[in-house]
Formats: sequence, C-alpha cells, structure tokens
Amino acid sequence: MTAMTIQRGTRRVVGGFGRAVASAARFAAPANEEELLSLLGQARAEGLPVALRGAGRSYGDAAMNAAGLILDLSAMNAVLDWNPETGVMVLEGAATIESIWRRALPDGWWPTVVPGTMFPTVAGCVAMNVHGKNHYRVGAFGDQVLELDLLTVEGEKITCGPEVNADVFEAVIGGLGVLGVVTRVTLQLKHVGSGDLEVEALSVPDLDALFNEYERRREEADYLVGWIDCFARGANLGRGVIHRANYVPLERHPAGADSLDPSHQTLPDRFFGVIPRGLMWRLLKPWVNDLGMRLVNASKYWASRLFDRAGTTFKQSHVGFAFLLDYVPRWRDTYGLGGFIQVQPFIPAQTARVAFRELIETCHEHGVIPYLGVFKRHRPDQFVLSHAIDGYSLALDIRVPADGRERVWKLGEALGDVVVRHGGRIYFAKDALANAGQIEACYGPDRIERFLAMKERLDPNGLLSSELSRRVLPQLPVVGTSTP
Repeated sequence: MTAMTIQRGTRRVVGGFGRAVASAARFAAPANEEELLSLLGQARAEGLPVALRGAGRSYGDAAMNAAGLILDLSAMNAVLDWNPETGVMVLEGAATIESIWRRALPDGWWPTVVPGTMFPTVAGCVAMNVHGKNHYRVGAFGDQVLELDLLTVEGEKITCGPEVNADVFEAVIGGLGVLGVVTRVTLQLKHVGSGDLEVEALSVPDLDALFNEYERRREEADYLVGWIDCFARGANLGRGVIHRANYVPLERHPAGADSLDPSHQTLPDRFFGVIPRGLMWRLLKPWVNDLGMRLVNASKYWASRLFDRAGTTFKQSHVGFAFLLDYVPRWRDTYGLGGFIQVQPFIPAQTARVAFRELIETCHEHGVIPYLGVFKRHRPDQFVLSHAIDGYSLALDIRVPADGRERVWKLGEALGDVVVRHGGRIYFAKDALANAGQIEACYGPDRIERFLAMKERLDPNGLLSSELSRRVLPQLPVVGTSTP
C-alpha cells in the first residue's frame, strides 16, 4: 500500500460554518487510522500544526488552521455496533447524528442529546460537548458518552470513560479536539416509544415573562426552548415564543410503531405544498436584512400571540422538532457573502435576567441586531472546559455585512465583556470572537491549568492546534510551522 503524503504547495480555503471567517491551509483526508498516523508523523517531521475536521459544523474557527494542515476525518464514519435491547451504540468518530437516529429509531431509540442540526460528527460533538433543548434535564453530549478511544499523536490508544482514565475523559469532552483523535465513541441512547413529540407553543410579552414561564414549565417538559425577537425594546424587550415538547408513548400514538419508521421523520420536500425545499433559501434571501428580519420577527411573535393557546398541542416528529436548521438547505447562503457569526453566552441563573437584557441592549447600542435569538436552560457538569453551568444561554445569530465587519467584531468584544462581568462562560462551538483574556476570566486559572497539564501529557509538542485553540488558549504549545 502506498502511504498517503501531505501535498506541498497546494492549499485549500476552509471556513467556519457561518462563513464569516476562513483561511487557507494544506489539506488531507485519511481513510483509516493507518493513513491518519502516517500523516501525523509527516506533519511532526515538518513542524506543521494539525487541526482535525469532521463535518465542519462549528460556526467559527474550530476546524481552521492557517499555514498548517487540516485532516478531514469524515471517511472514518462507521456505526460499529448497535444493541437495540440496551440502546447502546458504538461509532467511529466521524459518524453523524443522522446516522445514529436512522439506525436506532426503528427500534424505538433516539440520541439522548442532539444539537440543532443532524449533520455534526460524534467526535465533533465530543470536542465541543454540544447540548440540546433538554440540557437542563439530561445534561450535555458528554454525559451520554459511556466510553471513548483517544488516539494520541504518538499512536497510543487510550480508552477512557467516567470510571476509566476519568481525568483524560473529562479533558477530552469539550477539549476543542487538540488532545488527540477520538476514533471510537460508545453512546447511551434514549428509549422514546413513538416517533413523535407533543408540542405546545406559548407567546410571552417580555423577558421577565419568558423566564417565569420557562421555569414554570421546566419540570413537566422533556424539551423546552425559547425564541426571542431581538428587535423589540422597551417594555417589549425579550418578547418571544416558548416551545415545550414531550415524548408520546407508543400506545397514545395513532400510527403506533409506524411512527418510528425513518420515512415518518423525513422533512417535507415542499413548503406549503408548493415551494421546493431547495429553492426556499432564494425566496428568503431578500428578507435577510435589518428591515426584513424586523418584520419576520414581529410576524412570528404576533402569529403566536393570536393563534397559540396554552394547553393546545400538536404532534411533530423528532427530526422536525430537533433539527430546525435542516429544514432549508443552504439556509446560510441567505446571509450573503459576509456570512454570519453566532455567539452563545452562558450566564448563571442568579444574574441571567439582568445579563440578557444587557446583551440585547448592547447589540442595539452597536447598531447590530441579531436576526435570531434562542433561549435555553442548562445544568453544570464535570468536564474541564465545559460551557455548562447552572443557568441560561442566549444564542444570537448576527449577520456580517460587507461594510460592517469591524462593527460586528467590536460588538463581539463587548458581548464577551458582558459575559465576564456576570460570571458566565463562552461556548466554543459557536465562538469566533472571544479573546484569551475573556476566556481566562470565564473559565478560571484552575480549569485552564488542568487542561494545560493534560495537553503536556498527551501532546507536549503541540502538534494538534487550531485557530480557535491558539486564539483562546495561547498558553498551549504549538509545533513550529514551515513554509509549504
């Protein structure tokens, strides 16, 4: 077999999912562990830092590596084992959330935690410790991992979990993908009974009402998420819509076991029965500007205010409820050439009401209004660099206009300062703007020292490095670069 080699001279432009940041890097795509180790050895010999990339679904620079090497691991994506009796699945690192539910749902199981899209890889979910709309109830993705294999840059394979090599496990979950390559993940899934959820929508007139209703419904909901109209101010600041969802037992579902068939989960091919999904982004694009999105947000709020009633529910498939971002193919193209960023501050419960008001007002003061705001409740965990806290988060989608990039970056710095003042944390999967000082203030010296110690143990020369890791943790070692 001919060994895979790193090509000199040729670079590929690689960006974050939001398309607001991009850079050129050398690129290789190993098909197996043998090729992966060969490429790591070549990079070490050249003094070339290596970033790992799966589906490329992080919004910022987590899988970017200017002047270095990017290893695309998406070919290592097999489902290795599935036990429909216990709901335990074993996967290669680049298997996607979609591959999990398609294999498991016919047997009555669903991934316990999913992000807002089905396309991220399992290893990517591990590296960012992603969360879902049920974080407050079941924890984040890392809480569902029973065991994983970490391949170090020297070729050692470490099996770790909550009870075995727990110190490695707690650093790798949420560890930005710079401690080693996650090659195998064992996950515990959730038994769901039927293929649908029972969903209730409720409008709320302001931020205090949003918090109050959210807390009132939290204990009775399997999933709970809020949408905020970020254009509203004054007495209406924080107005929005809450969606509560609960599992539907098989015996209460009119379609019975047929609802578990993947065909029941398929997103509609046409909107309103007329518009093909593939064309929808083109129809949305003229509205993706300040005036258009002000109207869209107001319409969404008033439609819920007029038509949604407390206690009235409707059925929605797991895919339809969980993966809102997958409804419109190429939806990110609606933001134009400048793309967009997303920030998601996590704020302790005791200060979240004040902090969220300050975050929204800060956006208005900078003249940059988020087109989408998503509100969630969270709980803490034991992972070293985890964003998870006992509190709330507010995810904000912010368009980057061609003539307003500097203004958006200044806003990002200001939002980070708000997070620091309120003792919050910044979520790395969404981040493109936080600086090292803000990260140190958010996570504290003890957590950062623990992570640095694990990096020294597993990758002392800093072969694994990304633009994200160098930006937020400049203390990490980085192997020297060479001119391709």
